Amino acid sequence: MIPNFKAHPWHGISAGKNAPERVNVFVEIVPSDTIKYEVDKETGYLKVDRPQQFSNIIPALYGFVPRTYCDEGVKNLAVQMGADDVTEGDHDPLDICVLSSHTIHSGGMMMEAIPIGGFKMIDKGEADDKIVAVMKGDHAFGHFRDINDLPQAEVKRLMHYFLTYKNLPDEPAKCRIQEVYGAEHAKKVIQASEQDYANKFGG
Repeated sequence: MIPNFKAHPWHGISAGKNAPERVNVFVEIVPSDTIKYEVDKETGYLKVDRPQQFSNIIPALYGFVPRTYCDEGVKNLAVQMGADDVTEGDHDPLDICVLSSHTIHSGGMMMEAIPIGGFKMIDKGEADDKIVAVMKGDHAFGHFRDINDLPQAEVKRLMHYFLTYKNLPDEPAKCRIQEVYGAEHAKKVIQASEQDYANKFGG
């Protein structure tokens, strides 16, 4: 009998055969979570990272693109966009948030999403891009193809979360958004993170 086998969500699943046009996403947290979960890099299981700070609840599904890694290639794209204080990538899989009108109650799942843009986030000298995507087939968001087509209120909600989710009220900002970019640059970031992964882990 063949034993049950669960692929590691970072290393054992591809970014998607149609990447970067459409990508696989491993969802770690959902908007109803008051705990930030993240994949344990060694085991592949979801683990508790920390409680969410105050009212900072993620306004979209949040996770990462499998078989990506933010290193030299992702850093270089940030430098090209004027972030001359960046010294490295954040050495994690590429973060992605997925807009959907559907209520999903827990993370730990895969889905397919269409990248439409992202935020060039700089966190203490590290390039920490946040790709923005829409769930494939979603009846409210699925037709969007670029972040510039989204209602500005939706973009600002996401920006506010990422600029404040690590901060206590009396603390100075720990990160900044260098630039909001559209779908074409998001695809370049995804491709760079795939190459960074190949350079780091092979394959």
